[in-house]
Amino acid sequence: MHYENNWESLNSRHVPDWFADAKFGIFIHWGLYSVPAYTEKGQYAEWYMQQIRDENSAARKFHDRVYAPGTQYEDFVSGFKAELFDADEWAQLFEKSGAKYINLVSKHHDGFCLFKSDYAWNWNSVDVGPHRDFCGELKAALEKTDVKFGVYHSVYEWFHPLYLKDPEEYAVKHLIPMLKELITKYEPWTLFTDGEWDHPSSVWHSTDFLQWLYNESSVKDTIVPNDRWGTETRGRLGGNFTTEYGIIDNGRRIEEVECRGIGASFGLNRIEGVDEYLSSKELIETLCSLVSKGGNFLLNIGPAADGTIPVIMQERLLDMGKWLSVNGDAIYGTRIYTKAPQEGTYYTRKGDKVYAITNAYPFDSLTLDKVDYNPDIKAKLLAHDAPIAVENDNGKAKLVFPQINPDEMKCGWLYAFELNGVK
Repeated sequence: MHYENNWESLNSRHVPDWFADAKFGIFIHWGLYSVPAYTEKGQYAEWYMQQIRDENSAARKFHDRVYAPGTQYEDFVSGFKAELFDADEWAQLFEKSGAKYINLVSKHHDGFCLFKSDYAWNWNSVDVGPHRDFCGELKAALEKTDVKFGVYHSVYEWFHPLYLKDPEEYAVKHLIPMLKELITKYEPWTLFTDGEWDHPSSVWHSTDFLQWLYNESSVKDTIVPNDRWGTETRGRLGGNFTTEYGIIDNGRRIEEVECRGIGASFGLNRIEGVDEYLSSKELIETLCSLVSKGGNFLLNIGPAADGTIPVIMQERLLDMGKWLSVNGDAIYGTRIYTKAPQEGTYYTRKGDKVYAITNAYPFDSLTLDKVDYNPDIKAKLLAHDAPIAVENDNGKAKLVFPQINPDEMKCGWLYAFELNGVK
């Protein structure tokens, strides 16, 4: 199919099925902002370059106290050494987490690229700093796994001279050529754009780029972009609907994505304590809630400047993977079963199977008020092999459980039941 250079045509493109099946991805915010790795609690540490311009900000006060007088944000290149970065270790962790794709921040609003770009000479990780192509290394490592490589890319740059002079000229001469360079070199499965909010899509020449992406690029049939292409596009135009630290409403498109950090920041913020981090159960419950509404969960991590992933983040990812290794049938490849939630229970459907996921194990029985009873229903608990009886409770399916020792469960946190024979 050929797509025309207008939103009506571009918006008619079907989002590839692999994405609707994937359900769980990992966002990676890593760059020069990972050197100070600081902001006040509740803020985004990756905005450090912008924050220190405010003399009254917590970031600026920290900057003046910690770094030598005259230290500029650009000087953090020397501290971004990534001396402990191992792409294979990252890839293995992501595979163990159960994630099916990643979005690596190839360039944030500071303009610094994690790949060699002809349009960011001497402001990328190959020309300066660690002298390494992190997009290339991570893509190669992920190709040994079943996790797909994708990228985030900021459309604007806070202090790029051409952007400050003329945003549209910047888009034509810098942004669009760099995006095409990125796609051509790394053939990512996802493209998460951001920073679009100051101008309409016409200024960014977004439809020009997407027409090329959908008709001419080598990933035209597989890539999944998002909806951040101009002031008027979020939730309406351009790709999957992406929220951050928010809730996906029922009734939206199936290609929705909620992204958030384990803590309150995307980039690593070293002053965040355990209270700022969601527990493993909270993260799994977030995943189940989103998937039950037809969405995906893009969970962010913020590695340190040395290339290590903080242990608390590793632990959360491994816990997600442990749960998914047992209960993944209730998540991957599923679609919406019901838009009406049942408190404490999330529903998904895959083919002729319905899954009910509860946020606490019911040691006696559980009535599924969204499932009509019929005598053909068979139920099983994915975390245990004990038989589950199905009874009629005023026309609804009631699951009756045997006594199970919690220690015999294959995993805890939330519990998924597979139902066959639902009509």
